[in-house]
Amino acid sequence: MNFVSNLGLAIVAGVGGVLAVRGAITVGAIATFINYTRQFGRPLNDIANLYNSIQSAMAGAERVFEIIDEPMEVDAPDARPLAQIQGEVVFDDVSFSYVPGAPVLKNVSLDARPGQVIALIGPTGAGKTTIVNLLTRFYEIDSGRITIDGQDIRKIKKEDLRRQLGIVLQDTFLFTGTVRDNIKYGRLEATNDEVTAAAKLANADVFIRRLPGAYDTVLSERGGNLSQGQRQLLAIARAILADPRILILDEATSSVDTRTEKHIQEAMLRLMHGRTSFVIAHRLSTIREADQILVINRGEIIERGNHVELVAQNGFYARLSANQFQATADDAPPVSLVK
Repeated sequence: MNFVSNLGLAIVAGVGGVLAVRGAITVGAIATFINYTRQFGRPLNDIANLYNSIQSAMAGAERVFEIIDEPMEVDAPDARPLAQIQGEVVFDDVSFSYVPGAPVLKNVSLDARPGQVIALIGPTGAGKTTIVNLLTRFYEIDSGRITIDGQDIRKIKKEDLRRQLGIVLQDTFLFTGTVRDNIKYGRLEATNDEVTAAAKLANADVFIRRLPGAYDTVLSERGGNLSQGQRQLLAIARAILADPRILILDEATSSVDTRTEKHIQEAMLRLMHGRTSFVIAHRLSTIREADQILVINRGEIIERGNHVELVAQNGFYARLSANQFQATADDAPPVSLVK
């Protein structure tokens, strides 16, 4: 549209100049026509900009309607409520694929006793996060069986199942609202005293009280006015408040500095105490004391055992461990997530 407007101005100025030389028009008349041309081109530019806005809005509306049209999650007709659990998790010969014919997990079996820490390690794309996604029933398995305290999770109401699961991810999502409301999202009926107690256990109370409004400080979308470590501490406080029996920690300390990592790991130790925990990590120093370490590669568990047993096998884990600990030999040893 700018090209059309500029072309119109050039034509008016050119024709006007020829007529002015011949004495058929005055310079003032030429200026008037140029002004008319500009006024005529402005609505055309507005229409073009409006068209671009409409196209952007339509693209956004398509994504919104995709979510609205997504079918509601429905429990099985014989789904039962889930009462208080101990936290025993069993994967029995589980296979899964996002796309038919391309399996992501192949015949995975594991047994996590109540209160145990299960570490999942392996290359990117090996299937570690898929395992916890199946435990939370974000996807349904193709074959096999997943049980919690002996109950098939497909026969448990999803809402009750997810109430027993606490998740702390690498990228924590915080909402626009107060610090208190973001922590309370873990259990909406919690009292202010319970929120404060959870923040203290998560090592978050100190930095929260330094904020301009303490617990009433309003956070921006995704917690943009907090550091990565502070967002992680709030996520831990949220999980403590929810008081789940099963924890999922997915690379929760991978994007913070060493000092903040120590505070986060101390908070996680409190959070994990007495709970069945699944820890996904690339840094082996954080999971050396785990009860079970499962090495996953290409959708299969290729090694399992504790740190000492796996090092003795001199396999994939032993090579990975040697490389990592040699690279960090000159640094201060990080605090383990497991004691």
